[in-house]
Amino acid sequence: MAGENQSLAAEFIILGFFDFPHLLVPLFLAFFLIYFLVLVGNLLIMVIVYSNTQLHTPMYFFLTNLAFLDICYTTMIFPNMLAHFFLAGTHVSLNGCLLQMFFFISMVSTEMLLLTVMAYDRYVAICNPLRYVTTMNDAVCMKLAAGCWLVRFIDPIPHIVIISRVPFCGSHTINHFFCDVVAVIKLSCSSTRDVEAANYIMGTLFAVAPFALTVTSYINIISTILKIRSKEGRRKAFSTCGSHLTVVILFYGVICSTYMRPTSTASVKYNKVLSLSYVVVNPLCNPMIYSLKNREIKNTLKKMQGTK
Repeated sequence: MAGENQSLAAEFIILGFFDFPHLLVPLFLAFFLIYFLVLVGNLLIMVIVYSNTQLHTPMYFFLTNLAFLDICYTTMIFPNMLAHFFLAGTHVSLNGCLLQMFFFISMVSTEMLLLTVMAYDRYVAICNPLRYVTTMNDAVCMKLAAGCWLVRFIDPIPHIVIISRVPFCGSHTINHFFCDVVAVIKLSCSSTRDVEAANYIMGTLFAVAPFALTVTSYINIISTILKIRSKEGRRKAFSTCGSHLTVVILFYGVICSTYMRPTSTASVKYNKVLSLSYVVVNPLCNPMIYSLKNREIKNTLKKMQGTK
């Protein structure tokens, strides 16, 4: 009972980047610029797709969902992170920390599911092109997108329930720029086995399973592409999925290296740096990757610039 009281009364201090005092100003300016570019880049993707009726296809529909998601979870983290540069030792209650943790985990889960659905879309387009229109019709796309956004609320629940019952003793300083699961559980004065079990179980459901489906889709895609006789045909087929495959590798590589390890062996500073990859790099790179390798988006952008 005493441990439960300690947990419920806990108030945390977000350290942010104050362990790098000589880098505070350049880091603030860099993150402010990155946040601006993330907003502009992802909003631009959404505007481009909306303005060009030729882009009203399943692939671009899911891409706009991904762009909107990137805006959501960077906005959930960046404003607070930027404020921490001016407010040393920002205090946050346990409930506030759990709320941020809940939305962050749910949004990461949504991105995993969206990437899986996008891989399935490319699989149908390349491996079963004659059935593409009927298989990926508007109703199916809406259901798949809605499922990605609704199922996300299941993933954080075990983490939140377990962490809400964990006693926190001694230092309440979170060595991170937001309430990350690994950083918070490091402050516990009890066993972290339950949290690690939840990480592996939910990770299997919402990370390993979607990743396996994505890999399976791409094995079939690559196998089909290699059977195409003409070099131009293979090039066009690869170009339709190259951007998505790049995003998948970048996203899952960071997520697995950060969270699919025992909490007891995880370095908080190491995780803090890795977290920047999917909180900062992924949302920033996604619009660039899709636009630089996508002729339709580049042509639409040129037309929009020509009308100004």
